[in-house]
Amino acid sequence: MAQRMAFLFVLMGAILWGTTGTAQTFLPNTVHPLVVGASRLAVGGFSLLIILIVRGKIDVKNWPWTSTFYAAISMAAFQCLFFSSVRLTGVAIGTVVTIGSAPIFSGMIEWIIVKRRPTRVWGIATVLAIIGCGLLFLNKEGIIVNSNGILMALGAGALFAIYTLVNKKIVDTVPVVSAVAVIFSLSAVMLLPFLFVFETKGLLTGRGIAVVLFIGIAATSIAYILFSTGLKFIPSSSAVTLSLAEPLTAALLSVLIVGEQLSITSWGGIVLLLGGILVLTLSSRGQRVEDG
Repeated sequence: MAQRMAFLFVLMGAILWGTTGTAQTFLPNTVHPLVVGASRLAVGGFSLLIILIVRGKIDVKNWPWTSTFYAAISMAAFQCLFFSSVRLTGVAIGTVVTIGSAPIFSGMIEWIIVKRRPTRVWGIATVLAIIGCGLLFLNKEGIIVNSNGILMALGAGALFAIYTLVNKKIVDTVPVVSAVAVIFSLSAVMLLPFLFVFETKGLLTGRGIAVVLFIGIAATSIAYILFSTGLKFIPSSSAVTLSLAEPLTAALLSVLIVGEQLSITSWGGIVLLLGGILVLTLSSRGQRVEDG
């Protein structure tokens, strides 16, 4: 796969992630966010896993189980910390801190663990994108900045970066679809207790089921398959930076579908965010990874 196409796949996956927030607005308020997180992984993971098992596509004997468990734990913990941070400090702050911090953690982890120094292009794109994320919700009113929520969001950003790095190793040895199915199924099993602990009223209505199916299949299975496919051919730090298209998509959908109002400052953030993504994507042909 051409590197530029790999960047496009990762970008498309991130755009699908960005539809999650808007889709959740169609769920009853009685459904707890952690229940949504557990449900999306269960639908996305189990649906793929059943298909692959029936077709005999899972090679259990030669599977990289150690890396898979690390990825599954990272994804399950990510759901817990992310949705908890959103609950404590609000959707805007929780999302921006999580997604905005992920590329920083990713570059640091690659540099420290795999001795791969991020490129200057990655640095420029990441700075533009993070500033864009900050401006995007800078003028939100009524947001309570909860220190514990901020810490949880930072933890979620670090976990997403770890998942991306570990997942890159997994998809280098097994098919992408199989990797997504197994990782998400294991993560779903870890989160299943939330379905019995938190409020689920309204989840099993027609609308609730439709929303969960969309989030589980389109915004989870398909999105992560696209993301993981592209991840095979580009550095994980670049993939995480491209994932900043998620809050860009979420912001645009909040205006076009939900009817929210964005200020000039927020639109300036969108322009910077898009600029960072374009810098990284258009520079993909000449990108070289420097070894530290």
